[in-house]
Amino acid sequence: MSLRRTGPKRWSLKDTYGFIASFCEAQARTGATSSHTAGHRRSLQPSARSFHQQPHVRCRSKHNSEPAAPSTATSLVKSQPSPLPPHTTRRGFHTYFVTHLPSSSLHPDSRTPPGLHHHLPRSAAAPHSSGSGAAPVTPPHLPANRDLTVVRIPLRSAKHHFGATDSRGSRPYNEDTNQAGTIDMPAFAKRAPISLVRNAMKKSGEGTSADSPYGDPQIFYFGVFDGHGGSQCSDFLREELHGYIEEAAAEFGLKSSLRRKTGAKTTSNPKENAPLPLIPDSRAGGRRKLDDLDMKGSTEAQAQADIPEINKRGVINEVEHATTVEGEPPSPAKLCRDRALKLQKDLVHEYKSTIGGYFRRFNPPHFNVSQSADTASDTPIGVEAVLTYAFLRADLDFVTAQARKRDPDDPYVSDAALNTDEILGKPHHLPPSGHGIGGPTRFKGGSTASIALISTPTPAPFWHPAASSTLLVGHVGDTRVLLCETATGLAKPLTWDHHPSSPGESHRLRRFATSFITDSFGEERIQGLANTRSFGDMGSKRLGVSAEPEITRIELGPAQYSFLVLMSDGVSGTLSDQEIVDIAKEAKTPEQASKDVVAFATEVSNNGDNATCLVVRLGGWERRSEGGLGSLGTKEIRDYRRDEALDPRRGRR
Repeated sequence: MSLRRTGPKRWSLKDTYGFIASFCEAQARTGATSSHTAGHRRSLQPSARSFHQQPHVRCRSKHNSEPAAPSTATSLVKSQPSPLPPHTTRRGFHTYFVTHLPSSSLHPDSRTPPGLHHHLPRSAAAPHSSGSGAAPVTPPHLPANRDLTVVRIPLRSAKHHFGATDSRGSRPYNEDTNQAGTIDMPAFAKRAPISLVRNAMKKSGEGTSADSPYGDPQIFYFGVFDGHGGSQCSDFLREELHGYIEEAAAEFGLKSSLRRKTGAKTTSNPKENAPLPLIPDSRAGGRRKLDDLDMKGSTEAQAQADIPEINKRGVINEVEHATTVEGEPPSPAKLCRDRALKLQKDLVHEYKSTIGGYFRRFNPPHFNVSQSADTASDTPIGVEAVLTYAFLRADLDFVTAQARKRDPDDPYVSDAALNTDEILGKPHHLPPSGHGIGGPTRFKGGSTASIALISTPTPAPFWHPAASSTLLVGHVGDTRVLLCETATGLAKPLTWDHHPSSPGESHRLRRFATSFITDSFGEERIQGLANTRSFGDMGSKRLGVSAEPEITRIELGPAQYSFLVLMSDGVSGTLSDQEIVDIAKEAKTPEQASKDVVAFATEVSNNGDNATCLVVRLGGWERRSEGGLGSLGTKEIRDYRRDEALDPRRGRR
């Protein structure tokens, strides 16, 4: 008897419905079985948490990680002989900001008839009450009614407030990365006077930033990362550095600088605690702050401006980068001091035992690791120490992760870690996201970085003309951060390049590096690197190429500065600071400003390096071109650069 050969059965829609029904039935049966085992759920929570910490799963909140099937989580844990250590799952990076806008701003057409702007019944349009569920986050000074609308705005889509542009230039690929958004950490801004808070900021009809999970106004985060030797390190910093900052703030027990001390007297006057009504921005003080600026003339600004000149032979005499702005001294923060001191000492000891060399006598700035107990106890610990710890922790994790990978360039020693006698190559600390670091083979390149954190003492956004805020800049390498002063129109640099030719860096490294090498362009290098500080670059770590950040704290007054610029060396190595600022002044929006800066730098560049530029609007944006020489101070030199770039004889001269 012969069997008839049939083809494979096709999956039909009926099979799909049957599979869904059987799956739901199994879930219901599992839920009924586990309903009487509620006492065991608490013991299963760590297992469920480890289940939700797989690299391809992202949990946005604690409520999203509820164990849907405890039996499934238990079976997974039982099947693994050695489960991973518990690691807190962090939510994805917020590339947006939350703001409260007056409901009238959603309908800008004045011809719209008055009344309700929807078709819902009046019962459904009633104001929120305490018994109808959780209210949206609102500033403490504003009533939770329908006068405000909570809006979540992607930062990269807010072209009137922020712009980011990058270009690979003439390179085959782009190694630069950047990041922008808000981070979850306590505020570090200086507290504003009570009269200013109640009379100026909180009456503004301008959209106000919503509070963060810590109850403070949102803290904005901007970063630019310039990779070399590849993009693995710059990609790692883009995805993880903000998480290291959040993690360090939590480990240090950092508390908000805006919170009153415990036991402080509170007023019982209902008028003092009553919410203030919204009034138009014309009465809030924003326009008055702009009008009250003492604008400087062209003569005074010309004497202070650093503008390149053209010599008799038609060659541009480039100017040295101006001296950085002197920042505010670090202020002590509210944190767990004993825990902070232990974390600092443990990290320094880890550097000494893992890398050695330069780090055997390592004393990072803003750290309290002095041998003298009295000196360590008297030194205040601020948010600068938290930022330094986050930078060094991220760098050590990246280097140790690469040290335990095989070296593709030397198969005979691919199984041995770099500096076998000192680098242990054992992972002891996972990145905040819980993901792996880098690719399957060892990455010997690195990346420079510059980040900017902006914290405001009130819910008013930092770009409001009447708002004061605190700017904290962390810098490693030759990326650059500039401010444009509104009154003079001058560029105010906040960072300086960490190059071997710098006197401070030369003095720091000559104890370990026998000599610096000068390349054919006359630039000094250490181990072939142009930067003395960077993330990664594991082959030069023992010589002192560390990720110790230079941290600058700047207090931004109302409309004192027009905008903030962060850029890679593909821009700052081609144009002077004043040229970059003047190009941004001529743009209508920060987004257009970043595009114009990158386009011009790429057009006139000699080496075609990757170029990245971030422009952030500040309070004085509306009067950015009125102070000093405006944007005309460098127009002649910019036109000359463009003519030189278009000259066909350029390559032969």
